[in-house]
Amino acid sequence: MADPKGFMTTPRLVATRRPVAERIHDWKEVYPGTPGRAVLPIISEQAGRCMDCGIPFCHTGCPLGNLIPEWNDLVWRSDWDEALERLHATNNFPEFTGRLCPAPCETACVVGINRDPVTIKNVEVAIIDKGWDERRVTPQPPEWLTGKRVAVVGSGPAGLAAAQQLTRAGHTVVVYERSDAPGGLLRYGIPEFKMEKSVLDRRIRQMHDEGTNFRCGVEVGVKITGSELRERYDAIVLAVGSTIGRELPVPGRELGGIHQAMEYLPQANRVALGRHVEDQITAKNKHVVIIGGGDTGADCLGTAIRQQPKSIVQLEIMPTPPDERPPNQPWPTYPMIYRVSSAHEEAGERVYSVSTSEFIGDYNDDVVSLRMSEVRFEAGKIIPVEGTEREIPAELVLLAMGFVGPETGTVISQLGAALDERGNVARDRDYATNVDGVFVCGDAGRGQSLIVWAIAEGRACAAGVDEYLSGSTKLPRPIPPSARQMMV
Repeated sequence: MADPKGFMTTPRLVATRRPVAERIHDWKEVYPGTPGRAVLPIISEQAGRCMDCGIPFCHTGCPLGNLIPEWNDLVWRSDWDEALERLHATNNFPEFTGRLCPAPCETACVVGINRDPVTIKNVEVAIIDKGWDERRVTPQPPEWLTGKRVAVVGSGPAGLAAAQQLTRAGHTVVVYERSDAPGGLLRYGIPEFKMEKSVLDRRIRQMHDEGTNFRCGVEVGVKITGSELRERYDAIVLAVGSTIGRELPVPGRELGGIHQAMEYLPQANRVALGRHVEDQITAKNKHVVIIGGGDTGADCLGTAIRQQPKSIVQLEIMPTPPDERPPNQPWPTYPMIYRVSSAHEEAGERVYSVSTSEFIGDYNDDVVSLRMSEVRFEAGKIIPVEGTEREIPAELVLLAMGFVGPETGTVISQLGAALDERGNVARDRDYATNVDGVFVCGDAGRGQSLIVWAIAEGRACAAGVDEYLSGSTKLPRPIPPSARQMMV
């Protein structure tokens, strides 16, 4: 145990963000320097708040099985080398999760039962950022090669985790990415202000130095078919994500100026990186409406703010979440409470319990306003409230209502992989599909979920592939999906 009285004597403190008036005029991360550097002055005391409780319930909140009490104690003792080793023992990319994960581990923290929980996420990102700054994160190439070849389709967090694990096991791994650079949504879906792409690039360089091969600009199923993959490789990992956005089938949906979030965000991210985008979808000088109150909606919000719109409204069909944990979501579950992201601090209005009924256009067939009404839930149904219908200006509408499944029309169908009842790729406990030698991990099999789940599934899938190719595996195998299906 670190500081025996730390959780009683030390108040919870988190990294301080840059002033709103400063950060909305650039695309840099919202923390000064890096998130890890921002919390270094306070991090040892914060790590000392960990109780090292007999049953670390923070583990139940983390699909990766992070050794949280161990590296909290090591940080408190200033043993940064060992803390980095313990962090990497369960998580390939803590610099990603330390920036992007909503930290379900913290809502499961024992201290959080009646006090503010330990700042687990801040400790995590401080360890890894300090490790990179001091050049202690180095390539780990395999000692020998097995002669087996593996294709990983998709380079998001699940694909990258599977690829790194399999490369370190000695297999020759080729990662296919249809975009012009690896990273999947980490590169063009996550805005710079949440994670600068230099953070991604240095990890890709490490993987390249370990022996992982990247082939970008290749759409599997088009430039190379599923049958060609099976001829060239001993195993295939499908990590294509859940990329089909949920639609809003109301009158006027066909009007110009209404876009899925993932039509809008990648363009803005490319421009933020200094690239030119023809006919870019932009919020500049427009009334912007974002439909959807989740993380993707917040990403759209922060992006639109930096493009200087006239106004921004974010709509959510669900009621306003409570400030405190509701009774039906007891500790250590992840509660649906009112949260304020960095983007919500900056600008925009959040409107809850409303449903869009129609988009209204002008003579050019471009959207100019949105008609909506308040709603209530009765017996599981959404009921419009009479007399509450109103119009708001909307010259750019962004649909950020989540994702319904992977694109199944090319490589998945070419391989003959079966789908489950939700439209995701079906798999067993070893992440194997019904096709021999074909595996699936991440959102393509699980459905839209958190980055920690993606990395955990990539690691577990790699163990299944390694066992399939070698007869046994020494790769760590996080808890299989069937054992934790009720978790976040």
